[in-house]
Amino acid sequence: MKGKRSLPDTIAPGWLVVQVFGTLFVTATLVTARESTPWVWGLYGLGAGCWLLFMALDRSRPGLAAASLGAAALLPAVALGAAEDSSALLLTAINLARFAALSAPPVAAIMAVSAGTMALAVLTWPISGEPPADAFGHATLLLAITLIGVNHRQHVVRREQAEQLLEQTRLAQAEQARAATLDERTRIAREIHDVLAHSLGALGVQLELAEAMLAEKGDVATALATVRRSRGLAADGLAEARNAVAALRQDIPSLAGALAALAEVHRRDHRAPVDFHADGVPRGLSSAATVSLLGTAREALTNAAKHAPDAPVSMTLDFTADMVRLRVRNPLRAEVAAEGGFGLTGMRERLALAGGTLRSGHQDGSWHVTAEVPE
Repeated sequence: MKGKRSLPDTIAPGWLVVQVFGTLFVTATLVTARESTPWVWGLYGLGAGCWLLFMALDRSRPGLAAASLGAAALLPAVALGAAEDSSALLLTAINLARFAALSAPPVAAIMAVSAGTMALAVLTWPISGEPPADAFGHATLLLAITLIGVNHRQHVVRREQAEQLLEQTRLAQAEQARAATLDERTRIAREIHDVLAHSLGALGVQLELAEAMLAEKGDVATALATVRRSRGLAADGLAEARNAVAALRQDIPSLAGALAALAEVHRRDHRAPVDFHADGVPRGLSSAATVSLLGTAREALTNAAKHAPDAPVSMTLDFTADMVRLRVRNPLRAEVAAEGGFGLTGMRERLALAGGTLRSGHQDGSWHVTAEVPE
């Protein structure tokens, strides 16, 4: 994607203006030339043909066009000593100035052509009948024209390099945005999958149990209780899915508020005390950090209800300068403490997506889970 062009460049690009004026100067010089020597006119004609070839190839084949323009500068220089007027000098200067300003040829090639024109200006003076000072003056003029052209060339090269760098930067930014979008989609899909897989899996088990109670034992009361539990699981799964979507969309008021709501649900459903408090100055977090910490807290509370029912749970959220830390602690029976596990793999994977880490272990009769996310 190119940058915006100015109005003059939109009407007529700079390169076209230079080509048109150069053609006008070459034409005017040829029309006003006072020359009676046929071979000099032949050199002028060849030089004009090289100029026209340069015009035709400049945009499509810049290397060949530059070589043609270099020849257009050298051909009239051969006639500098034999020309009857200043037409040879003017044609050489016009072509050399344009050649020195091109970005396609290397600087070494430009200096070689310039040195060639200056050498011809000096070496042909004996046949001109003019004093040597004039020949050296012509060579000095051609050197000055070359230096001016090379200086302009440097500006052109820097501008082209800046445009290329800008284009590469834009392409890199577009690729980064695409990669970020794919990562976000993957993360959202994983979160929704985790919630639905957990809820629907448990729901399927309960429904299979209810079917077995009815088909094999005819135990309607047990089957009815199982169906009611299934309905509760479905409602909980729907609530968890809504919470996950809200967290991904950042519709929740704050992480601390969402954790407080989780604690309240745990108190209500499991009739177990949950002590939750937040330390530090709360701040807005990314959806990745929010979802990963909410998922960790939900999994830790589920494990506490499973392995230490009715036991009190302590949950703390710390806001530090460069990270957010969540600690969950609950008493644990000795026989359970030796098992370990408790869905730790899922917690670590969830936190790793947000660049976070997880530490867990048994200490002083309690199970500790500590999640940290840089934010």
